[in-house]
Amino acid sequence: MITPLLGTLIVPSAESAPLRVCADPNNLPFSDQEGNGFENKLAELVAREIGGAVTYTWWAQRRGFIRNTLKAEECDVLMGIPARYDPVLATRPYYRSSYVFVSRGDRHLGLKSLKDSRLRSLKIGVHLIGDDGTNTPPAQALGALGIVGNVTGFSIYGDYRQNSPPARLIEAVQNGELDVAAVWGPLAGYVASHSSIPLDVEMITDTAAFAPLEFEFDIRWAFARAIAI
Repeated sequence: MITPLLGTLIVPSAESAPLRVCADPNNLPFSDQEGNGFENKLAELVAREIGGAVTYTWWAQRRGFIRNTLKAEECDVLMGIPARYDPVLATRPYYRSSYVFVSRGDRHLGLKSLKDSRLRSLKIGVHLIGDDGTNTPPAQALGALGIVGNVTGFSIYGDYRQNSPPARLIEAVQNGELDVAAVWGPLAGYVASHSSIPLDVEMITDTAAFAPLEFEFDIRWAFARAIAI
C-alpha cells in the first residue's frame, strides 16, 4: 500500500515504517538535533499522518550533503530543497519565500530596493555559498550594479561550533558591524524575532530588472529517484 505525501511524495504506509529524514543538526530555524526547527515539526506531522515515526540521519548541510545522505540511501527524504533542483524528485511546494533586507530598527533605513542609491555607501553583508564562494542572488545583483567595495561576504556555513552559523550575518547588523544584510527570508525572520534589539525586515523589490536571476523560490521536500513509483 502507498500513501501520497504533500501531494507527490510516495512512501510506504505500513504502521511500523519510519519516515527516514536526513537533516542538518545545527540549522535553525529550519532544523536542529533537538527537533526545534519548523522542518522538524513538519516531519513529525507527516510521520503521524502515515502512521510511523521520524528517524534522523544528521549531516551538515554543505558540499556533499545530498551525496552523503539521500544518494547514500541513509534516508528517504530531505527537507527544504529549492524547486527545480535536478538531482532529486520533489513534492509540491509547501512554502515560498524571498530574499530580504535586514537593518536595525533605530536606523529607520526602510530599505526595499536594490536600486536605492544609499546602498552605494552603506556597509552591506551577503551570504556566500560553497567552497568556491558562489554568490547569492542579492550579491550577484549588487555586483551587476557595481556595488562591491562596501560589500562583505559571510560564508553561510560559518563556524559550525556555534549555534546556527548562518545567523552571524544578521548578528553583524545587530551589533553595528554592518548597516544592512541581504539574506534569505525565513532565516531573517527567525533571527529578528529573537534579537535583543528591533530589526527591520523588508522584502527586496525591483528584482525583475535582474532577470533571469531569481530572488523568490518555492521550497519542497526532496526524495531519491530510486523510491519514486
